[in-house]
Amino acid sequence: MGSQSGGGRFEGGGEWVVPPPWGTEYTPKTDATQALDRSLLCYTKYLTLPTRYATFDLMDTEPAQHPETPPTARAIEDLRFIRETMARASSFTAVPGWGTVAIGVTALVAAAVAARQATPDRWLLVWLTEAGLALALGVTAMAQKARRLKAPLLSGAGARFVFGLGPPLLAGAVLTAVLHDLRLFDVMPGTWLLLYGTAIVTGGAFSVRAVRVMGLCFMLAGVLAIMAPLEWGNGFLAAGFGGINIFFGALIALKHGG
Repeated sequence: MGSQSGGGRFEGGGEWVVPPPWGTEYTPKTDATQALDRSLLCYTKYLTLPTRYATFDLMDTEPAQHPETPPTARAIEDLRFIRETMARASSFTAVPGWGTVAIGVTALVAAAVAARQATPDRWLLVWLTEAGLALALGVTAMAQKARRLKAPLLSGAGARFVFGLGPPLLAGAVLTAVLHDLRLFDVMPGTWLLLYGTAIVTGGAFSVRAVRVMGLCFMLAGVLAIMAPLEWGNGFLAAGFGGINIFFGALIALKHGG
């Protein structure tokens, strides 16, 4: 029997036992029962894993799959702006569309006037005057468009475009003087169209695609003018410097900002 104190008593082994409710018979625990209780208590306290660790899987290393979020309209617009900015930085877009149309119109007028001249020298003078007028119109229109688009003319793609135009045009001027001395006026229309087209193609390598196609059309017109009867030369000049300039000038103006 254990010693009794207050509302309970000590059993053998030093365990404090609370008396059962009033009117029930108290049956003391045996040593085996006490040993089983202590074993269950130790197992519950030290060997049972918390719930949050019970389902941990060391093999589950694959990252969670999240549905892809579609790009927003703002992100698409930003990407489009970046692409356009990079395209402007790598190509010269200040080729004057409406200025090219104006050059085509003056070329048609020059062709009509030149056809009425009595001598080859006066015919040449009309076309040389048209060349000077076309140069002034082209430079003025290009400078205005470059200023509006903030595209520098003498650096980057603008400088490459201008320097690409220069050598073929200079060669055309030299050949014109040589042909004049040789009195080969009939060869001039094909030579002008071919070299002018070459200048447009070389300069257009740093510009938009429409400029390069325009240059190829001028080169084709020059080849045809050389192969055609010599008296068709003035008509080829009207079709080339007039028609081709007007068509591609309008195309460039509508698709590339004037």
